[in-house]
Amino acid sequence: MKVVVFGATGMVGQGVLRECLLDPEVDEVLVVGRTPTGLHHEKIREVIHKDFSDFSSLKAEFSGQDACFFCLGVSSVGMSEDDYRRVTYDITLAAATILAEQNPGMTFVYVSGVGSDSSEKGRVMWARVRGRTENALLRLPLAAHVFRLGYVQPGHGVRSKTRWYQAMYRAVAPAYPLLRRLWPGHMTTTENVGRAMIVVARRGTDARIMGSREINAAAG
Repeated sequence: MKVVVFGATGMVGQGVLRECLLDPEVDEVLVVGRTPTGLHHEKIREVIHKDFSDFSSLKAEFSGQDACFFCLGVSSVGMSEDDYRRVTYDITLAAATILAEQNPGMTFVYVSGVGSDSSEKGRVMWARVRGRTENALLRLPLAAHVFRLGYVQPGHGVRSKTRWYQAMYRAVAPAYPLLRRLWPGHMTTTENVGRAMIVVARRGTDARIMGSREINAAAG
């Protein structure tokens, strides 16, 4: 299986990439980013692409792919709706549209957030934009699936880029097993997110929108 990974330098993307590299049925990982990951592995084929508003020059690289794991995202804090839409909606659809053209029906797993607004009419800006993005992806000729993540505990050396997040994750780690039992619908790990994406790409699922409970079940 050949997969494309966006957002591989972020916390979730790091975890997803790790699971892809460990899985014997994943033959190649095309990592698309603005900056190098610094990783060297026989499965990785890395493409540095500066203009994330236009992926038309990558048609050849995108052709023949089986799945895309789209882990790129930013916090909406301090951003206007227009700016957040450009990063969240415009970039995602620019990539997904080209991938759909080159590989109709391929699996596309999009990392979203719990609380996303499918109606696109709510008061919360980020939720509206995320909901609009999800809806647009589900209309494309792709086997699209949305992972609505809540709390994600990093593992196996995966780290957030944000220092105070790093401190929070270290503090929560000892209590994570208990917290997951208390709130199974809102807690998962970077390992489970990656494993679940691979399972969805390999076996398929009728679930188009998946929360942490479904992600953990798929991961096994």
